[in-house]
Amino acid sequence: MKLPRRRFLQLAAGAAALPAVSRTARADTYPSRPVHIIVGYAAGGPTDLVARLMGQWLSERFGQQFIIENRPGAGSNIAAETVVRAAPDGYTLLELTNASAVNVTLYKNLNFNLIHDVTPVAGNVRGSAADIYGALFKMMAGVDLVTVAYRGAAPALIDLIGGQVQVMFDPLSSSIEHIKTGRLRPLAVTTATRLEVLPDIPTVGDFVPGYEASSWNGIAAPKNTPAEIVDKLNKEINAALADPKMKARLAEFGGIVLAGSPSDFGRLIADETEKWAKVIKYSGMKSD
Repeated sequence: MKLPRRRFLQLAAGAAALPAVSRTARADTYPSRPVHIIVGYAAGGPTDLVARLMGQWLSERFGQQFIIENRPGAGSNIAAETVVRAAPDGYTLLELTNASAVNVTLYKNLNFNLIHDVTPVAGNVRGSAADIYGALFKMMAGVDLVTVAYRGAAPALIDLIGGQVQVMFDPLSSSIEHIKTGRLRPLAVTTATRLEVLPDIPTVGDFVPGYEASSWNGIAAPKNTPAEIVDKLNKEINAALADPKMKARLAEFGGIVLAGSPSDFGRLIADETEKWAKVIKYSGMKSD
């Protein structure tokens, strides 16, 4: 079952209807024990890095440990389902990425409904790029590119540098060092605006009007998490994103802060789910 976009935004705007006194009391004491942030990827990658930066900030601000727990596999679906099944008390959070929005259409037999089963808390960061962005480019530019599947960025970059493949849509975090040393030539960034770390490199949108594709991270909680807890987390996450040191750290790997309200993040999730559904259907992509 897939909920209409409008219904999802309504769900994203609020939490469960619990008694006001109970919800307020819970928010006043939150967090009173360690909080787990579940990441759907192995340690050391860009998603894990963002989660750890934010977890450290929240630990310092709240005086409770925010523990990063890596649960890779199934295109991040294992992590998402872990959080969906958790108690809606704010102590199990998900480092949600655009992969989950893609998976809504890409995977036909998910055991959860992302749109219905999570509560958006706050965005963290935008960046670039992923394989599916090539499919969007093919669709919008009307060109034919032969896709070569790799098990990860590292082996793909080896073949790109060696000349076995001609072009690659790659997360900047894994290619930036090769760009700095001159081993790779950046052609364009997929984000809507130029990146601070590569100010002279144009956007794909400069050549293909309307093109925009960027990975994003944010925090989500199980549905029915009290609104007061969601708002409390959102406030501190936005404070982190406004901090100059945090912004500079994120910019090092091409990240652009993604601040806003829970509703703002909910709209992004809904928009991205709809956008990538069209691309997947056009390209005929299937999950392995």
